[in-house]
Amino acid sequence: MSKKPDRSTAMQQIIDAVKDEFPIYQEDTFKCGPDNTCIGCPKKLMELVDTELSYWQHQLDRGIAPNFDEIARFGKMCKNIRRSLVRNNRITA
Repeated sequence: MSKKPDRSTAMQQIIDAVKDEFPIYQEDTFKCGPDNTCIGCPKKLMELVDTELSYWQHQLDRGIAPNFDEIARFGKMCKNIRRSLVRNNRITA
């Protein structure tokens, strides 16, 4: 039986997964598409993810662990943003 991660480790795992999968630091990430056919605004969503990632990484670096609701909220937000990025062909499913 595997041991579940503590809250800080769980949040760090989500942060690492998002950094690996989302095109956060690519050159064209924070630009609007040329044809304005976006479903939701990927630019604004990526800015939101970047802000949240920076905030939580800073909190973890300071030794402040998130509570379970904060982990769930952050995970759900990332899941929904991932879905939007797939719809807008920014990442593949």
